[in-house]
Amino acid sequence: MNMLEWTLGWIAPAATMIAAMMTAANAGARVTGSGFVVFSIGSIAWSLVASYSNQRNLLLTNLFLTVVNLIGVWRWLGRQAKHDVGSARAARKSKKAISVPRLFSASAAVGADVVDSIGEKLGVVIDLMLTQDQRSIAYVVISQHGVGGVGETLRAVDPAQLEFTGGAVRSKMSGHQLDALPALEADNWPSALPVHEETFPGRRH
Repeated sequence: MNMLEWTLGWIAPAATMIAAMMTAANAGARVTGSGFVVFSIGSIAWSLVASYSNQRNLLLTNLFLTVVNLIGVWRWLGRQAKHDVGSARAARKSKKAISVPRLFSASAAVGADVVDSIGEKLGVVIDLMLTQDQRSIAYVVISQHGVGGVGETLRAVDPAQLEFTGGAVRSKMSGHQLDALPALEADNWPSALPVHEETFPGRRH
């Protein structure tokens, strides 16, 4: 085995593992798209390894994966990135306009950090539940305390208690108030926002 084959033999699995972690992180279009770039490097390296070692099945498989990975690069660094830029510009324009409501991107909100008034992270936005009739947000599902979804606690939060800005979602509630909200079952969310007396005094459940 020459030095080039040895180098490719290490680049191929390393690139594949790094790319898998980047895409699994679901950290936005740019990170996911960059993950597909690294995937492409890995599949090309595997193709060269297969060519040097005369492994036809491995070569054909990774040539196909290279095409798929390049489509992923276009999908996330091309198409999706342009959509993200478009939604961000619309949100910025709405801040300057007087006669239109403030806009925010739902896709940018999902996965965004939820922070308190001093910038301390309280959780992550998992989903926005919308009402069909009024086209408004019924409640926002926030994940707390988990690592990669393991051991997380889900809570339904009144959108009036959240400020959707660029980047993070700012909470009007403290960490204590958020922790006092009832936890949701991971596969059984409520049909309406649960009301909690400590957070919303004077209102009934």
